[in-house]
Amino acid sequence: MASADTEATGAGANSAVKLTALTPFKPELYDRAWQSIPHPTLPLIATAHEKSTTVFSLSTLTSHSTLSGGHTRSVRSVAWEPNLSPHKLCLVSGSFDSTAGLWRWEDEKSSTGDDLEVEITAASAGNDDPSDKDSAAEKDWEFALVLEGHDSEIKSVSFSPSGAYLATCSRDKSVWIWEDVGVNEDDDEWETVAVLNEHDGDVKAVAWCPDFGDSRGGKGRYSSDVLASASYDDTVRIWREDGDGEWVCVAVLEGHTGTVWGLQWEPKPEGTRFPRLLTWSADQTLRLWTLKEDDEEEEAEEAPRHAFGALGGIPNTMRRSLKEEWECTATLPKAHTRDVYSAAWSADSARIASTGSDGIIAVYGEEAAAATGVEETTQAEASVELDGDVQMGGSGNGSGKAAGASSPSTTWKVLGTTDYGHGPFEINHVTWCLCFNETGTTERRGVEEMLVTTGDDGVVRPWQVL
Repeated sequence: MASADTEATGAGANSAVKLTALTPFKPELYDRAWQSIPHPTLPLIATAHEKSTTVFSLSTLTSHSTLSGGHTRSVRSVAWEPNLSPHKLCLVSGSFDSTAGLWRWEDEKSSTGDDLEVEITAASAGNDDPSDKDSAAEKDWEFALVLEGHDSEIKSVSFSPSGAYLATCSRDKSVWIWEDVGVNEDDDEWETVAVLNEHDGDVKAVAWCPDFGDSRGGKGRYSSDVLASASYDDTVRIWREDGDGEWVCVAVLEGHTGTVWGLQWEPKPEGTRFPRLLTWSADQTLRLWTLKEDDEEEEAEEAPRHAFGALGGIPNTMRRSLKEEWECTATLPKAHTRDVYSAAWSADSARIASTGSDGIIAVYGEEAAAATGVEETTQAEASVELDGDVQMGGSGNGSGKAAGASSPSTTWKVLGTTDYGHGPFEINHVTWCLCFNETGTTERRGVEEMLVTTGDDGVVRPWQVL
């Protein structure tokens, strides 16, 4: 990996991790950058800035290509389309010009992901002249489609795990769901299947729940696709498609006292429990939300099916309400003094990183309460918890089960922080990604993870976390 510019240690003598700032991606963007999103499988990361998106190679830490000319105002959000053929790339960009743009890159000579990685690295290596735009990567990006409909700025875009749906959200207080109706992956034909207008403020972010290949997302009443949205109205809403094909709000998560700037689903939940949801806010907090799953509820669903099976189904008046109960099961320790703009939950280490208006980068870890010894409760509270009546106050339920479930408690702690991660500038985004650059031994390439932060200074900076 590139040599370190600076070294930033965690706050306090007992910090468990150390953050080392590495040489930034080149070239620097020289205008405010909003977000950097890693490709799900390839050594690429896409950064939204000004009216463009710059794709960097994680192998060389240099620019692979720039997508420009499709938008008339700032690009604030990007998303990679999943599950494409190895030699194809597709990005969606959400812009303040109220549109979303679909971009495609294809190398017909490449047939495997390894071939594409070589092509990516070669395209970005040894090209120090910024005026040289004759690389294969530059020529092969195509602005394929414009999605129009929002009345105001698009603030976030997100693909469903299958790639069949795209969600966009906007200052117009709405969430739009688009469906890919093309016959194959080369047909750029999308249609609007839902416009969701229940938020009372600008909708800042949308995120689809990952697909874990089992039935944990359906619960017998909905499709497996689950969407969450965060808003300036200080709430988060959970959306699912019901049995009639209608998208409905099944839960409103209330508790934040400021704009909810973003959200992310738990990348690798334990066992078969439903993933927790991480949210962060202008109230300087990060919260974890857990779906209350009740075995009795599942049994109650089955009984009417048998009772009314001969009558062709359950009468509408007797169907269970399409609502879910979610609860805040953890508030992470305070590490920020101003708005938390971004957070990321690692699928590899299960650590959470956060950053924001104060320029602080914080890393958190979840541990069993018994191992840390930091959870303080009275003897009476402990007795009540052992009886299964309530959850331990303040620690959250690390298993993700509802309050009252019988499981060991966990606690979150700050593992390390660094101040002024981008000097005096605000940091708009943080993400975990795998490191493909040279670092120690070749065997570590694509295995070791690092943080990448994106700021108002136009710098995209990698961090080593040790």
